[in-house]
Amino acid sequence: MPTPENPVAPPVIIAATPVRPLPSPQPLIPPALPPVCSVDLMTLEGSAMLGAQWKTKEAKIIEVPAIPDAMPEFKTTYDIDPHAGEAGFDDSAWPIILPTELEAKRGGGKVSFLWFRTQLTIPVRIGDFDPSGAQAVLALCIDDYAEIWVNGDLPRAAGRPSPATIQGFNMPQRLVLSASVSAGDTFEIAVFGINGPISAAPENTVWFREARVEFF
Repeated sequence: MPTPENPVAPPVIIAATPVRPLPSPQPLIPPALPPVCSVDLMTLEGSAMLGAQWKTKEAKIIEVPAIPDAMPEFKTTYDIDPHAGEAGFDDSAWPIILPTELEAKRGGGKVSFLWFRTQLTIPVRIGDFDPSGAQAVLALCIDDYAEIWVNGDLPRAAGRPSPATIQGFNMPQRLVLSASVSAGDTFEIAVFGINGPISAAPENTVWFREARVEFF
């Protein structure tokens, strides 16, 4: 505070907010530039280029015992069945759908969840384009939300951009599959489609707005 002897108040020093170290590894952020090549996975030709065979199954909410350290009044809780994001998950009994059917409006509305699974394989060439050494990005948009598993992993970092987790209502998601691909590289993709908003369960359903693999 200024005084007659010292009319100028001393400066207020504000300590810098400590920066927490980044957990490792961090999800890569895809480029903002236009891709040099893009494959539309919602077409027969595009999915065939990457060897994609799409399968789908509805996920159910099941009641399970509460976690060990839950408060005493919580005896049970809820889980999703199946856990189809796990690596090597057996989807052999799931129905196969055509890529052109990804836009079909699935589920019964309200609180509804759908799994979509496929394997993607990088080819030697995509038309005139050689993908060797390129960065591959999976670009999806699900109505209304999605979580994307790759090779049994859901890439995420709390409080930081995590393109595999929910981005927002009908928001596109772009997830780096690899910083440098080679012909024959395979990626096991599992997409968990979520109807929403969950707390205002809507009359609509779950469907793909877009699905592409972009190369940079």
